[in-house]
Amino acid sequence: MEETGREAVATAVQRVAGMLQRPDQLDKVEQYRRREARKKASVEARLKAAIQSQLDGVRAGLSQLHSALNDVKDVQQSLADVSQDWRRSINTIESLRDVKDAVVRHSQLAAAVENLKNIFSVPEIVRDTQDLIEQGALLQAHRKLMDLECSRDGLMCEQYRMDSRNTRDMTLIHSYFGSTQALSDELAKQLWMVLQRSLVTVRRDPTLLVSVVRIIEREEKIDRRILDRKKQTGFVPPGRPKSWKEKMFAVLDRTVTTRIEGTQADTRESDKMWLVRHLEIIRKYVLDDLVVAKTLMAQCFPPHYEIFRNLLSMYHQALSTRMQELASEDLEANEIVSLLTWVLNTYTSAEMMGNMELAPEVDVSALEPLLSPHVVSELLDTYMSTLTSNIIAWLRKALETDKKDWVKETEPEADQDGYYQTTLPAIVFQSNIIAWLRKALETDKKDWVKETEPEADQDGYYQTTLPAIVFQMFEQNLQVAAQISEDLKTKVLVLCLQQMNSFLSRYRDEAQLYKEEHLRDRQRPHCYVQYMVAIINNCQTFKESIVSLKRKYLRSAGEDGVSVSQPSMDGVLDAIADEGCRSLLEEVFLDLEQHLSELMTKKWLSGSKAVDIICVTVEDYFNDFAKIKKPYKKRLTAEAHRRVVVEYLRAVMAKRISFRSPEERKEGAERMVREAEQLRFLFRKLASGLGEEADGYCDTITAVAEVIKLTDPSLLYLEVSTLVSKYPDIRDEHIGALLAMRGDASRDMKQTIIETLEQGTTQASPNYVPIFRDITVHSLNVTKLLK
Repeated sequence: MEETGREAVATAVQRVAGMLQRPDQLDKVEQYRRREARKKASVEARLKAAIQSQLDGVRAGLSQLHSALNDVKDVQQSLADVSQDWRRSINTIESLRDVKDAVVRHSQLAAAVENLKNIFSVPEIVRDTQDLIEQGALLQAHRKLMDLECSRDGLMCEQYRMDSRNTRDMTLIHSYFGSTQALSDELAKQLWMVLQRSLVTVRRDPTLLVSVVRIIEREEKIDRRILDRKKQTGFVPPGRPKSWKEKMFAVLDRTVTTRIEGTQADTRESDKMWLVRHLEIIRKYVLDDLVVAKTLMAQCFPPHYEIFRNLLSMYHQALSTRMQELASEDLEANEIVSLLTWVLNTYTSAEMMGNMELAPEVDVSALEPLLSPHVVSELLDTYMSTLTSNIIAWLRKALETDKKDWVKETEPEADQDGYYQTTLPAIVFQSNIIAWLRKALETDKKDWVKETEPEADQDGYYQTTLPAIVFQMFEQNLQVAAQISEDLKTKVLVLCLQQMNSFLSRYRDEAQLYKEEHLRDRQRPHCYVQYMVAIINNCQTFKESIVSLKRKYLRSAGEDGVSVSQPSMDGVLDAIADEGCRSLLEEVFLDLEQHLSELMTKKWLSGSKAVDIICVTVEDYFNDFAKIKKPYKKRLTAEAHRRVVVEYLRAVMAKRISFRSPEERKEGAERMVREAEQLRFLFRKLASGLGEEADGYCDTITAVAEVIKLTDPSLLYLEVSTLVSKYPDIRDEHIGALLAMRGDASRDMKQTIIETLEQGTTQASPNYVPIFRDITVHSLNVTKLLK
């Protein structure tokens, strides 16, 4: 209280201080005092009212407690009276037990009287029910069956209530109505038969299916009623609950499973396309069944049965089980492709579950996968392994087939575009690649005995069908893989390109063996040149096909590192083509060998036609070489030009002739210039349209001729220096051989020229192509010349 008083005084002081802060406020002291007095009176009045209200409430509560106490005493007295009366009536209740038994017997007799008619007519009802079931009147048969079961269940329930331990009477009733259970089973059998044929029945006689559903619904209601009564009495009639609705869905599930499994009409032994046919039949049956279920069956069942949703689930589960079984079998590569294509694409496509007739009830995005990702991965691994083996075998067979064409006595035939090729037909790709190759090879053999020359396309390019065969196989496998998934497509492309790398290495070896075999007997094979041209052209075709294949089947240029294989394959293909070009040039120079040996001889100086024959021979060969595709033809022309000039210079350096007079030197030099012009004209003609400058090599012959033609020996050093400055790769032995050919250079002059040239340094231009480095002077050296 003291603390409260102090707080009140402090608060009052603060308020007074707040009101009297200025002198002019002292005039209002009386006004403030009256206002505070009014507030104090108001607070005191509210306090008095609150205290009075609480006192009234306490008074009322005490009054109610007194009343409740009196009521409790009255109830206590009443309970005592009731207990006393109950004790007095015990004897009376015992004396009424006979009455109670009589009531129970009366109830049983009343039930018996009520069912008496049915009891005596049970045999007749059984016969009528059996007849109705046989006649197909299922609703009427079920009505009579319900009457029989009702009578039996009523009697058994009363007997159970009277004496649940009296099994003899229960057995007697059950045996009397023994035919009832047999009728129920027979009726159920008929119902299940109708349900098994429901997809057919709903089209022909939907009322029969509706009757079956109504019977099942009746039984479901009876089951529910009996289960409710069991909670009160504990009695359940025999055979209950029947659970026919649950059994109905089980029957439908078995029917769906049997229908899916029964679609396999063939085996691998009887039909190679057995799986494709099996899957197509499944697709057609499932789609037709679901459309019927949605449009017709759904109208025959109550909505809460959700018959279409349940059937969809059954079909999906049955298909999943069947696909698992197929996946577990030892499938071939084409069968794996067919299975995965069907599971991953066809199943959810518009041809099946995505069909417009099933929308919107079927949402393909909500369907679970038919095969687990693990199973799909295993199948893909198996497919890739089999495909790898098949591609290796296929490429080996394709190369062997092409090699046989190389040694034919006739030139290769050409396709409609004019490329040289064998006539290996574009047989439709089959799953069994070994059988495919066997068939293709047998077809190709029929053309091997033809005597016709090869044809050419509108551009005149030779080639065999090897690239077409290889890339047709690649294309077919990639198209199949693309139907399954993008990842598999990329894996197959990587596999194809990897195998292509290995194949090209073998192709290169076989081409080399082909050349070596020809060199042993140049008369065989008869069309060696044409087929070597075709091999060169194949390299360009392979390049273009690889680029086309990657552009078509890759989503991005660097996808999965596939692009890395391109430079490697291009290098191998260029190497094969270059070796082929060298092989062709070897063939040319084998024929030119005799005529090249006449150059720079006395026969040559006296008017030999060696260069004329060389030009005619080269031009004749290049008529066949014209059927080489441009990139490699350009290389071949340039190399042929260089090789002819090198052989000509080699003849100059071979010291086959030594001029004895200025007239001979002049005549020989002028002849060399004329022949250089003749060769220049030839190679300009051959290089026409190729963008190849063919003059540089022949200028070398002209430059050498100028050294030989020089009449003043004192200027010989200057002329030789000019030659060396143009051709930095010229060596001392070349200069010595050239001076020896002139025949007029003194020993001191030769030594001075060579020693002076050795002291100088000549820098080659960036565009200079060495030519003298390929010319070896075997029989001459500087020491011998100086002697």
